[in-house]
Amino acid sequence: MIGTFLKRKMWISNFRITHLIFGIIVLATIIFYSTLNGRQYNLVIKRYPDLRLNGTENHFMPLPLSNTSLMDIQTKLNKRKNCGFFTFLANGCGSTSNITSVLKKLGENNLIANDSSLKSEANSDNIQRIEKLPLSEIQEVGVKLEKLPPNNHSLSNKTIVANNNVDSSTERVIKTKDIYENGHMNDQTSINNICPQKGADVNLLILITSAPTHREQRLSIRQSWGHYAIRRDISIGFMLGRTQDQRIEDQLSAENYMYSDLIRGNFIDSYKNLTLKTISLLEWTTTNCPNATYLLKTDDDMFINVPKLLQFIETHLSYKRSIFGRLAKKWKPIRNKKSKYYVSPEQYFPSVFPPFTTGPAYLMTSDIILDLYNKSLSQTYLKLEDVYTTGIVAQLLNIHRVNIKEFLNRRIAFNQCNIKKSISIHMVKTNEQYDLWKKISENSVQCK
Repeated sequence: MIGTFLKRKMWISNFRITHLIFGIIVLATIIFYSTLNGRQYNLVIKRYPDLRLNGTENHFMPLPLSNTSLMDIQTKLNKRKNCGFFTFLANGCGSTSNITSVLKKLGENNLIANDSSLKSEANSDNIQRIEKLPLSEIQEVGVKLEKLPPNNHSLSNKTIVANNNVDSSTERVIKTKDIYENGHMNDQTSINNICPQKGADVNLLILITSAPTHREQRLSIRQSWGHYAIRRDISIGFMLGRTQDQRIEDQLSAENYMYSDLIRGNFIDSYKNLTLKTISLLEWTTTNCPNATYLLKTDDDMFINVPKLLQFIETHLSYKRSIFGRLAKKWKPIRNKKSKYYVSPEQYFPSVFPPFTTGPAYLMTSDIILDLYNKSLSQTYLKLEDVYTTGIVAQLLNIHRVNIKEFLNRRIAFNQCNIKKSISIHMVKTNEQYDLWKKISENSVQCK
């Protein structure tokens, strides 16, 4: 019992000692904060100029504080009054407004100052803004192609119009004849190879629009469905524009020396100039292959079932002044300026486009080629080449447009029966051309 009493007494003694130590710590803390009454702390605000670099790669750049804001905060901090511990905790040591409100006000002033500085920088940037130009000044923004591939005749002195001239974002109304440069690179070897004797024996001329850098796409077509070009009654060529890269021009010259199937128009090759490419295609056909019976315009990401196309031609020999393909009806112009397909009311005012055959592939009878070419030059330019050529211009010429379901002009499942029933298949990759060519050549599957 005595032992139990002694243990309890020791526990009470330890408890009192613990409380005593805790009280001393609290008292020392209070004394320490009370000594702050006599101290004045000057907050030095630094701009950290080393962190604000002028390089374009530094995306995280703190914005500087305005001089007025620095003086205001420095003055308010220097006017601090002596205060007790509890006053310091409640209101920031005697200031009429606590430090949080001062910093908040500083932030607001800084945002206003930064906003005004950004506006002034935007007005003095180096961005060249294209303004609407009258037609008389169009030639001033053209780009001459000074370097041409070797062993070819030079261009005329007329300026080759660059992409800026047909930029829809400027909302300019331009006649196609004002920006189209006629003629082609006069490579007689290519002309003789693609369309000998003005196409006297050519029943089907296939011209494929291609980009200068799409060498692999062209090669895959030559080694697959383009193999039908060995026939006397079928001719195949690739339609391209010009570039301003001499390295690419040299590569194209070497490619054409090897295959002699490239046609080069006098325009800068770009999406906005697709209509110029189609017009150049029509001009080349009119000049160099006028006796071909049919012209198929297609793209280099298309697979063409040539045997199916020949069967179709045989059953439609009676058709004249016609365009065959996937017919699009009641399509409306897109008026959103941010859209890739934007068309301004000044370029085309009606709310609905005339019926047109979609651009990936369409077949034309030869009796409309010259009319389409001539009429295209007199209309207001539109970068949507299928709408422009097979819609607006064809409508003016009363050309019959026929919807053919076998012109799929879209991607489909690559099974053998689907391929054999189709004339054109869209969005075909380079390696897929060989696979489709193999499937169309096999007869192991019987399709209904």
